[in-house]
Amino acid sequence: MQNWFRLSLISSGFIAVLVGYTSSVAIVFQAATAAGATTEQISSWMWALGLGMGATCIGLSLRYRAPILTAWSTPGAALLATSLPGLGIGQSIGVFLFCSLLITISGMTGAFQRIVQRVPHHIASAMLAGVLFRFGAELFIAMQNQWLMVGTMFIAFLLARRYLPRYTIPLALAAGIAAAAMLGQLRLERLEWELARPVLMMPEFSLSALLGVGLPLFIVTMTSQNVPGLAVLRANGYQTPASPLISWTGFTGVLLAPFGGYSYNLAAITAAICMSRDADPDPSRRYLAAVWAGIFYLVIGIFGATVAGLFEAFPPALVAAIAGLALLGTIGNSLATALSDEKGRDAALITFLATASGISFAGISSAFWGMLLGFALHLLTARRR
Repeated sequence: MQNWFRLSLISSGFIAVLVGYTSSVAIVFQAATAAGATTEQISSWMWALGLGMGATCIGLSLRYRAPILTAWSTPGAALLATSLPGLGIGQSIGVFLFCSLLITISGMTGAFQRIVQRVPHHIASAMLAGVLFRFGAELFIAMQNQWLMVGTMFIAFLLARRYLPRYTIPLALAAGIAAAAMLGQLRLERLEWELARPVLMMPEFSLSALLGVGLPLFIVTMTSQNVPGLAVLRANGYQTPASPLISWTGFTGVLLAPFGGYSYNLAAITAAICMSRDADPDPSRRYLAAVWAGIFYLVIGIFGATVAGLFEAFPPALVAAIAGLALLGTIGNSLATALSDEKGRDAALITFLATASGISFAGISSAFWGMLLGFALHLLTARRR
């Protein structure tokens, strides 16, 4: 039992959760706002996400004795932030249910690997880069409007990237909060510690929303989250079967989608923290770091109302800047992957530009059309070759 309370295990779990939240909770908050969620509904989103991630981290890690860390889909949240405006909360919940159901089916049927293999990696990466483009651009728009605060965050980001790379985003966020406080832009007078209250939100379904948002959300979650998450497990020597992991994260989404749990998946970057030697020299005990991460997820989920209130207290420029900084690496990696293969470069470029343009036809968002146009060009060029 003493192994449970090893400081390195507890700290690794805490850092994984801290990095996960501070690097992307602003994007989740933007997605909820784009869906038209009220303050109480946003609190419910945070409750559902914390509960789902905590339960799956603890349950799967104990079941398979491997450091299985789950997370919300950060690229999925970015996709939702650009695609949900105008749909309303009911259709948004319908999208979440549809996506989670697809994830569950792909896991239960063993179709996960087959589905992923049929989506060209450069097309999926280009679509992801196009979805995230706006967040990277808004970082510099925010810098123009709030140059002192955002500039301070950017300098902190650069210095931390050089000297403390593991804490880059938390330090940039801390610098932004300090600058906002000095400028008198923090609205903390209404911030109170309170428990989150789940709010049941009834789903509505429309074909355009399911195809235009639900299907891209499924593809982004599977290709940019579950695939690298599984790869991290394999790279660290854990041969945990993939199908149960995917099935349980999808089923968790089905249960919690009506409360705001938009998507659950395997974590990659934060999972690597729990799989390192810093967590425990013995790989067979590192699963306890993921269990501790699950405990911290549960605690944060219980106080989801406070998390939502905290980000409402931040100035919009700070939220936009921290989201952009957190996604710079993902945007760069996605573009590099999308354009690395010269034979597929044209298809990837079409996918990226169409997705980033924000076009919409028949109520279907640009992510779907970008993927469709890129995939069509990919098939044409492949047939010609």
